[in-house]
Amino acid sequence: MTAERYLDGYAELLAEVSATGRRPTRDELGARRALGERAADDGLSLRILVRHHLEATRSAWPGAPGAADSVLAAVTLAVDAFAEGYERAQRMAVRQEEAARREFIDDLLYGRSDLGRLAERAERFGLVLSRAHTVAVARGPEAYDDTAPVIGHVEAALNARFGDRHVLLATKNGLLVCVAPGDQEEVLTFFAQQAHAATDGSRVAVGRPQSGPGGVVQSYEEALSALDLADRLGLDDPVVRTADLLVYPVLTRDRQAMADLVLSALGPLRGARGGAEPLLRTLEVYFDSGCTAAEAARRLTLSVRALTYRLERIHRLTGADPADPTHRYTLQTAVIGARLLGWPAQEL
Repeated sequence: MTAERYLDGYAELLAEVSATGRRPTRDELGARRALGERAADDGLSLRILVRHHLEATRSAWPGAPGAADSVLAAVTLAVDAFAEGYERAQRMAVRQEEAARREFIDDLLYGRSDLGRLAERAERFGLVLSRAHTVAVARGPEAYDDTAPVIGHVEAALNARFGDRHVLLATKNGLLVCVAPGDQEEVLTFFAQQAHAATDGSRVAVGRPQSGPGGVVQSYEEALSALDLADRLGLDDPVVRTADLLVYPVLTRDRQAMADLVLSALGPLRGARGGAEPLLRTLEVYFDSGCTAAEAARRLTLSVRALTYRLERIHRLTGADPADPTHRYTLQTAVIGARLLGWPAQEL
């Protein structure tokens, strides 16, 4: 495809301007913009097209010295209009590409598109949905969209480290989302590190590898659930993995049974001075510390004697001794259930 076809009327315009000294009309400049848009749509290089305009200008250069100023002014306006049309077409193409990418990501993460068609579209964005994929999500102190600078920072770091690994980085509902092949754990680990650093301390949740076109949405939903669980449990870990939290959905599968356990085992703590929360927190830290009194006291900024007093107080109120292995499992399960169900802030 030659560039000459995009110069239609250009030489005639210069000849008219050279003869009359007039400026190009609005319609003439509009025609140049239309040709610029067409050239961009056809994929021609703007540099080559400008060079052809300059060559045509030299060929049509007027013999009369006085006409040079008029011709140069016309060249400036004509080439500027042509470039404006070219850039406008490119911006439109970018917007259409962004819209297609956003639509694909929405369909991919919601699983609402025909799976065969989704797999075909995925190849355009570097994913092979017949393979297993794992999804990680990162939530920072603010909601992120595709224009957020953090996207560029994390994507540049991933590309510099791994190159083309068929990784998709996007945003969804204010979260950063990374989709990677299920056998490339190192990619998601690096993503978690970069997202945590770039978002000023975000929490990252990682789903499990899942196979097939529907595997991406399944892993994505697992990551979202892990993020929610980590918040409800008050976990401090910056990175949580679905595989490490599988016991918690099991514990809450029968919500009523868990609520009964919480109220039976921990309900008497509401009668303590200051309510149940301080003693509940004491139990939580004590169990997280491996039932080591000195470590639990350090984490709670208490003396060991004060911690021991609290444990004794819990024993008197509930009838269960946190230091007794027989009672410990019941109390620890009840503490986990209380965090998952939002007790005592919420009535059960």
